[in-house]
Amino acid sequence: MNKAIPVEFFYQVFSLLIAIIIVHAVYVAVIRPNADAFIEHEVAQMKADPEYVQRRSIFVVIRDFEQEACFVLALWAFSIMGYKGVTTYRERKLLDSDPLGGNSDRSGGGLNIAGLAKRLDTLPRRAREMLLPRALDAALSRFSATGSVHDASAAAREISQTEAERLESELSIIRYIAWAIPSIGFIGTVRGISDALAQAHRAVEGDITGVTQSLGVAFNSTFVALAISIVVMFFVHQLQLAQERVVLDTETYCDRNLIRQLTKTGSKASLDP
Repeated sequence: MNKAIPVEFFYQVFSLLIAIIIVHAVYVAVIRPNADAFIEHEVAQMKADPEYVQRRSIFVVIRDFEQEACFVLALWAFSIMGYKGVTTYRERKLLDSDPLGGNSDRSGGGLNIAGLAKRLDTLPRRAREMLLPRALDAALSRFSATGSVHDASAAAREISQTEAERLESELSIIRYIAWAIPSIGFIGTVRGISDALAQAHRAVEGDITGVTQSLGVAFNSTFVALAISIVVMFFVHQLQLAQERVVLDTETYCDRNLIRQLTKTGSKASLDP
């Protein structure tokens, strides 16, 4: 498992860089030019017709730097969740494949422990590093050493609980991103309100254009950040639910397909290949 840590770290770094490049390119090429053109058109319409009601545009709503930063963080969070989602899918696929083969390895009326261990050893290296093979291997090794079904069950449960704690801790970066997105939106709110207050003297003179634009920045940044945060948190909870189900189903698989068989056969379980 240690070899997977730097791979995931570099994946997160490069995915952040790619998210910055993609989002900034879209903003420079599409969003900000369209927003500027729309604002110029609306200003011209209001000057020509004092009763003209200004329209809203999605390009204007998301044009500012705070919204850009929120989209970068959201894309980064989705890339990390995608990586973890693929890993969870592989864990689920291996779990559904029944690596013990229905407990077909029996010898002398008991389970062939060495045969089951060899079956796990034939799995690809990446598969052996997944949760289910590690839990099964730990249970088989403990039973081979102690002959105790209780110790084998405890070994499998310890591996599952450790994996659950690891998965929970690795979600902290995504939760941090989900927290940072609305925080950046509030920064845009503070910036917009401060700019509006700085132009209060113009509003007193009758020119409220600058004040309204600054207030637009304040409210738009909060609106976009909160909307993105809601979407990100939804997928975070879905990912966490899928991971918890894999851990619980792994414990269930070990109990039904190994521990119960060891309990039934007891001392008859064969330690010979």
